[in-house]
This record gives sequence, C-alpha cells and structure tokens, in this order.
Amino acid sequence: MNFDILNLAAETTTQSGGFGMVGLIIMYAVIFGVMYFILIRPQKKKQKEEKKMRENLQVGDEIVTIGGIYGRVISLKEDTIVIESQSDHSKLTVARWALQSNLTVHDDAPLK
Repeated sequence: MNFDILNLAAETTTQSGGFGMVGLIIMYAVIFGVMYFILIRPQKKKQKEEKKMRENLQVGDEIVTIGGIYGRVISLKEDTIVIESQSDHSKLTVARWALQSNLTVHDDAPLK
C-alpha cells in the first residue's frame, strides 16, 4: 500500500511537470519581450531623438538646459556650447549633454 502512494505521487509530478521546463522558457521569453517593448525600445528612441537634437543645434537657437536655464546659443564647440541667459545676458558654458530641449522651430524640421 505504501508503494501505491509513492507510485501515484510520482505519476502526478511527471504529468504536471512535462510542460514545466518548456513553459518556463516560453514564459521568460514573453516577459523579456514585454519588457523590451515597454522599457528598452522607447528609451532608445528617446535617446536617438535627443542626440539628433543636439547635433542639429545652431547658433541663435533658444534652448533649455537640464538644470532649467533658458538661453540662446552664442557659439558651438565639439562637447560644449556657450549660451547667453535671457534675464541678465550673462554667458554660460555648458556641456552638450546638459541640453534638455531646443525651443526654436526650424523650417526643415518635420512637424509632429
């Protein structure tokens, strides 16, 4: 009788666990796919747009830095830009990566 209980327990674990490994792999693939389309893909798209905005910057553009400083671009260098603040016309040198947005709309820019 004790043998029948062990045999029955072994049969139920093999029957329920037959799809276990394949199902686990499929579940991980689905979770990774969802995470890619929800988190990774939009972040890469946003980084690509920001890079394009920083590369297309021109002298005279009105910009906002990450720190919230509004200003106009006076000169461009490879890694830095010089801006003139709007309030007291003081000149600031900031890194290109510190630009948040370009407020100037160019004619060649596509409309959203």
